[in-house]
Amino acid sequence: MSGNTAIDYIQHHLTNLAVGEGYWTFHVDSLIMSFSLGALFCYLFWLGARTASPGVPTGLQNFVELMVEFVDKTVSETFQGKSRLIAPLSLTIFCWIFLMNLMDLVPIDMVPSLMLAADVDYFKILPTVDLNVTFALSISVFFLIIVYSFKGKGAGGFVKELLFHPFGPWLLPFNLILNVIELLAKPISLSLRLFGNMYAAELIFILISLLPWWIQWALGTPWAIFHILVIPLQAFIFMMLTIVYLSMANEHEEH
Repeated sequence: MSGNTAIDYIQHHLTNLAVGEGYWTFHVDSLIMSFSLGALFCYLFWLGARTASPGVPTGLQNFVELMVEFVDKTVSETFQGKSRLIAPLSLTIFCWIFLMNLMDLVPIDMVPSLMLAADVDYFKILPTVDLNVTFALSISVFFLIIVYSFKGKGAGGFVKELLFHPFGPWLLPFNLILNVIELLAKPISLSLRLFGNMYAAELIFILISLLPWWIQWALGTPWAIFHILVIPLQAFIFMMLTIVYLSMANEHEEH
């Protein structure tokens, strides 16, 4: 690792491989890992569907069917309305975020050591500790909220909701401010919740790796076992909130 102090070590592990300057800075490692894991998700589900058999199913087929049924049931119980997009979107969000979070279980020094051997100073393999990734996911959901608001309520209904809800026309400016804040808070909370939980978990792994080798296993193993629960939980929360937000946006005004 670069540097000789604990601070240098921590900063090294929390620094992205970046190109460009200012606004046009691209985190190459986050892009590589997120696109690679997204492609892995697509390939595994495509392979599971292609090799599906009415006879004895393979392990991959069982897994794909289990995931599809789980997400389909969750959507049918949560989303009020009909949409061909919500179930595939929810499945993609859950599996993609799960795979990205799963990278946190890779030994903390393994990939950086390999990259240093290849003359690459920085490389973070956990995309969800990059605010650019989590905000990109949440902003995509935000745009879908706008689309479903227009779809479910119509342009006039959406504007009326912004202006007249919840206190009626007499407090129109106050209504608008409250609704805009609520609308913007949804993608911000989605992004920061995922980033904050994964960042804290990654930082704890880094701090454990600074301890003597004989105590790392005693602390790292229980934390990794606990983190196995956090990884799918954060993916599920992001998926569930996305379904809820889109369901709320799709609702018709009843009064």
